[in-house]
Amino acid sequence: MDKKATVLSILNDLTGEDFTNNLDEDLFDSGLLDSMDTVQLLLQLQAQLGMAVPVSEFDRSQWNTPAKIIKQAEDAA
Repeated sequence: MDKKATVLSILNDLTGEDFTNNLDEDLFDSGLLDSMDTVQLLLQLQAQLGMAVPVSEFDRSQWNTPAKIIKQAEDAA
């Protein structure tokens, strides 16, 4: 599975939403992710993609849409 598909799968598991056609949805403003979900997101990204993003370095404005999360995952390669 590629990084985009993995991120979309993780987000689907966390929110119950399919973002395949809505990559610019603001996950925080829409209430789909909260602080606990963010921790789960980061843990899943680390487990499935090997990305290590400390919560202390997490900037919500850089992670608030599926497109931005996918970009972070792809840039981490």
